[in-house]
Amino acid sequence: MLVGSLPAALMTDDAPDRYTVEAVFTRRPERDEVAGILGSETREFLANAGYPTVEVTISDRRLEIANTNLEELRGGLARVLADRLAEISAVVRAREDASELRFRDAAASETIRTAAVVALAESVTFSTSGDIDPGVGSGQEARATSDRVQIDGWTDEGGHGTSPRP
Repeated sequence: MLVGSLPAALMTDDAPDRYTVEAVFTRRPERDEVAGILGSETREFLANAGYPTVEVTISDRRLEIANTNLEELRGGLARVLADRLAEISAVVRAREDASELRFRDAAASETIRTAAVVALAESVTFSTSGDIDPGVGSGQEARATSDRVQIDGWTDEGGHGTSPRP
């Protein structure tokens, strides 16, 4: 609580009945937390708890509680606000945790998919029939040798490894 922001006339005959009290957050609230605090659900929550005139705003790391007083805060409003803030933070955390879990699941699925693609790609071989194990007994050994000779001939015919002429 920022005592310096309280009205100077407190505990005198001139003290206002209601005023704004500033409380300091332990950390800067996240954007979704700010939206929850400033949203209509918080106004309804306060009204249902018996504080229909209390309004809250946020300024940097401060919760500004308007239309209240220290006695009302001590009498239960502080606990009501703390409960609401804890509820908002829990909802935001749960949403962030669920999002992080979805991200991790998607990343794991992508890793598995990528590994499967790599394994499939690595299983593809470009070999001639002559590269087949002769022990297979396929009867294609002669053709494989002929194919190898033809491939070697293409490699040796002019132009392989040379620049084309304009």
